[in-house]
Amino acid sequence: MKKILFVTSEAHPLIKTGGLADVSGSLPQALAGQGVDVRLIMPKYQAINTTEEIYYKSTVRVNNADANILETRLPGTQVLVWLVDCPEFFDFPGNPYVDEQGIARANSAERFALFCRIAVEVAMNRGYLDWTPDIIHCNDWQSGLVPALLSLEASRPATVFTIHNMAYQGLFPKATWDLLNLPRPLWNPDGVEFNGLLSFIKGGLAYADRITTVSPTYAREIQTADFGYGLEGLLSHRYDNLTGIINGIDADQWNPETDPNISERYDFSTLNKKKLNKIALQNQHSLPVDNIPVFAIISRLVEQKGIDLILECLPEMLTLPLQFVLLGSGEKRFEQQLSHLAEIYPDKMAITIGYDEALAHLLEAGADIFLMPSRFEPCGLNQIYSQRYGTVPIVRKTGGLADIVVDAIPETLSNSTATGFVFNEATSGALMETIKRALIVHSQPDAWKQLQVSGMQKDYSWNNSAKEYMALYDQL
Repeated sequence: MKKILFVTSEAHPLIKTGGLADVSGSLPQALAGQGVDVRLIMPKYQAINTTEEIYYKSTVRVNNADANILETRLPGTQVLVWLVDCPEFFDFPGNPYVDEQGIARANSAERFALFCRIAVEVAMNRGYLDWTPDIIHCNDWQSGLVPALLSLEASRPATVFTIHNMAYQGLFPKATWDLLNLPRPLWNPDGVEFNGLLSFIKGGLAYADRITTVSPTYAREIQTADFGYGLEGLLSHRYDNLTGIINGIDADQWNPETDPNISERYDFSTLNKKKLNKIALQNQHSLPVDNIPVFAIISRLVEQKGIDLILECLPEMLTLPLQFVLLGSGEKRFEQQLSHLAEIYPDKMAITIGYDEALAHLLEAGADIFLMPSRFEPCGLNQIYSQRYGTVPIVRKTGGLADIVVDAIPETLSNSTATGFVFNEATSGALMETIKRALIVHSQPDAWKQLQVSGMQKDYSWNNSAKEYMALYDQL
């Protein structure tokens, strides 16, 4: 049986800030279903949410610091999770990465360097856990030092490093490198040094045996200056070892036939029941109950997600026969502009600042159209959730959005392969034109229903993606 140690800084439902947690909570379960002995290792934050028992396994000492390794399970599964318990670094409330003001925590480098060192001890069977993995699968910059440190070990396991978002690189000053007391051979232009800075993500990109990212299009994009953040040369050099594998979704959690968070359950054969979720959504947000199309967005409110493009479109959008519902949080300027517009147009627009899992499900079920005008999107999950719920996505042609949504043009509408609307340029004009195009198709009930059904019948479960990862592991 193949043994995989899955290294991650977050995993749903234990703790979640974004898509990494969804992947880390779902992919290991899918791999276990393929007959893999997979274990997760992640920090024990104060905010860990579980009803499963947690118990002590061992104590590991690295770099003059002790950390306990605790064992639990991913809630509701048999997948073992090892929690790295070091209160000095992880026992604080709230977000794992940033404080209440959204500023990166001052000791992030020390915290995740310790986490990486402990993961290496476990990988080399020095964690007193009586288990040696064949492959270490690392995720994003927080685990980037693991492949780098393992490169110095004899008889090490094979390593895979997955990029979930190149925009987050774990960059720190040279002084931080000196403070961390890391092995000197790693500090060189082919190692973790990047323009005089310490780069955690470069540790994964330079030293891992295989690199993956979360969609084929994004794998190509990050080899260009627009998306590579200065590391496009390294990624192009490692092209033969770089693979794009589209994320799956938790098909049990995101299933309109069984979803406990929605008002009325349905499938593609009972799509008429979707309207009852629309009514529930309108009532919950004090919007007039009307059959005009409801546009929804669930997003971090940052430029990457194209929130500024939506804000530029909203004054014109709100003159059209439609409603707009938003759930998200992020930059204060965007939150304030959205709140201001919602006050001016209370019958057309409603927003919720923050995140609410149950509301996210009702939004996917109750909306007609989902907006994802991202400037870049490594994979994206909401365009998949939307299709599964018969909510037609409007997306920009980038990353996983380009790989997953089939644009509704005459040819794809006539052969029933269209699943949404796609535009190219990251401009409010291109977005507005696509919104109007969607409204035209929405006014044609038969064409619209076929769009919904085509999206709902696609298989976006983790089974397909897990098979691709299994093939990659087999190569190693």
